[in-house]
Amino acid sequence: MTKVDVNLINGIALAFEGDAVYSMYIRKHLIFQGLTKPNQLHRKATKYVSAKAQAYLINLMLEAQLLTEKEEDIYKRGRNTNSHTKAKNADVVTYRMSTGFEAVMGYLHMTDQIERLEELIDWCIQTIENEN
Repeated sequence: MTKVDVNLINGIALAFEGDAVYSMYIRKHLIFQGLTKPNQLHRKATKYVSAKAQAYLINLMLEAQLLTEKEEDIYKRGRNTNSHTKAKNADVVTYRMSTGFEAVMGYLHMTDQIERLEELIDWCIQTIENEN
């Protein structure tokens, strides 16, 4: 595998990685809660993984100053990148914020900051569960 400087990867590529990683953690969490039916899993997962949920979570993270300076920079890089695609169920601002959220997750995963990644994902899970 070619070594690429993660700091040079564009926000969309980081978000692509982050989307997969975050979804995987959420799926694992839901299955470990005893959910096994596909439609049940999908319905519950959207409470965590939708653009609306991710925009909400990143907004709370920013308000609580949970992100490091570097993570905020990565969020802004992801948010501000023009993706040339549209969200199915979200407005442009929400979609861009969720892209920034995913970019942070992708960055942490690609830089092997797994403990930090899991810390933020655990925070997200707790935040969503406290809402419901």
